[in-house]
Amino acid sequence: MVFYEFLQICDMKYSELIPCLDRNLIYQLKLKPNLTVMEHYERHCPPPERRYNCLIPPPKGYKIPIRWPVSRDEVWKANIPHTHLAQEKSDQHWMVVDGEKIKFPGGGTHFHYGADKYIVGLAQMLKFPGDKLNNGGHIRNVLDVGCGVASFGAYLLHHDIIAMSLAPNDVHENQIQFALERGIPSTLGVLGTKRLPYPSRSFELAHCSRCRIDWLQRDGILLLELDRLLGPGGYFAYSSPEAYEQDPENRKIWNAMYSLLKRMCWKVVAKRGQTVIWSKPLSNSCYLKRDPGTLPPLCNSSDDPDASWNVSMKACITPYSARMHKERWSGLLPWPQRLTAAPPRLEEIGVSSEEFHEDTKIWHFRVIEYWKQMKSVIQKNSMRNVMDMNSNLGGFATALKDKDLWVMNVASVKMSARLKIIYDRGLIGTVHDWCEAFSTYPRTYDLLHAWAVFSEIKERGCSSEDLLIEMDRILRPDGFVIIRDKHSVINYIQKFITALRWDGWLSEVEPRTDALSGGEERVLIARKKLWTDGFMTM
Repeated sequence: MVFYEFLQICDMKYSELIPCLDRNLIYQLKLKPNLTVMEHYERHCPPPERRYNCLIPPPKGYKIPIRWPVSRDEVWKANIPHTHLAQEKSDQHWMVVDGEKIKFPGGGTHFHYGADKYIVGLAQMLKFPGDKLNNGGHIRNVLDVGCGVASFGAYLLHHDIIAMSLAPNDVHENQIQFALERGIPSTLGVLGTKRLPYPSRSFELAHCSRCRIDWLQRDGILLLELDRLLGPGGYFAYSSPEAYEQDPENRKIWNAMYSLLKRMCWKVVAKRGQTVIWSKPLSNSCYLKRDPGTLPPLCNSSDDPDASWNVSMKACITPYSARMHKERWSGLLPWPQRLTAAPPRLEEIGVSSEEFHEDTKIWHFRVIEYWKQMKSVIQKNSMRNVMDMNSNLGGFATALKDKDLWVMNVASVKMSARLKIIYDRGLIGTVHDWCEAFSTYPRTYDLLHAWAVFSEIKERGCSSEDLLIEMDRILRPDGFVIIRDKHSVINYIQKFITALRWDGWLSEVEPRTDALSGGEERVLIARKKLWTDGFMTM
């Protein structure tokens, strides 16, 4: 496909298109997803001939998003013109329409009076020092399933805790779009039939507040997925009617869930009011004491618990490997020391601690150079949601540690084993194949960093033009792309800058060669223009 001079604008009805989570596509391709196991909320990507080779327009009246930290509590209504959640959840204080803005009081289904008070309550239940849920830096990575508009994750940030707030594109449509517009780490996803795209032992705490998930279905396969994702001694905080209601139906569910988790060797460590907190075991000893034939079984030793891209969930318990650090928190230092300390799992991917520290130094220098390049146009708080499209060991995100932003670290399928290092550092990320569209709404990231991404997909025979269109879909108006790649790749991309309307500001340099340079490289930084209504009707 050639579009050097001009690229069409998609119809306005596609202003919120997510190509691989488009239910219209399911109907058009006559797919038959199993609705009872949420297959219709899982990824189904269009074949090349059905892709929209056009730029996704913003909604009418779109404005540059309100900047963090103000955005935590309010966004422009025009940017996400959906108000039904404000009416449906009015008694729970999820969100309130106020003139041109939508405001977020911090409520949730089980914390009507604010996520901040609820978080302190969880810390009190666990008897953590000072009623602080981060427990001296040992609780850092949290998975919040069925997160709503991610107010739980928003208020965790104040505690130096980062949550991967997860929800599907379901009847509460746009909840993740609201979360990202607010500047809160979040992503579209569902506990369905496929493993979530994260390695084993990625999180210290999983959370479900009235997340409307049937945890007992299919032999407890969804709880077993949480078990895979939690580290040794990790917690599951569960706020739901079956934890406290005394009617026969809720008692029946509670008893069945309690029995299942007991067979999984989880223990109730605290129960108060509407919430119960379980803890995962620290070692295999409990599993080995179970009666023969006890369900769920242990997973086969040939199963790779870190394989997560397009891998079916398994109804089995992931045992700890013999070489694993079995102490609570997997031998990781508390946050923030763990960000720069070499984690024990480096040896699993064949990287030495010396290589790890050298990588951190190189990215520290590279990021300083990027910011020097952009200093004439970058404004305070203009970047909040950042994506590293090829995260490797997390050096780029680590170099941004002193800036008030968060990074979605993306590992290619080929390099997915390295994502465990991202989580061990106290960062978050996901596995993704850049030959396909990413699972996010349009206009959700302020900065996209693509190091050798185009070279990699070109080697696999995928389309650079498709990736450019996808990056434009993800990128907010006024947002930046940093593309670091071979000379030939940068020269090729340069042809499309005007067609993409990425010529709001441009800079191209030849960077200093370092140990990570794959031959001669160039760095292209471009800024996406805010489209005018007149431009969109051209």
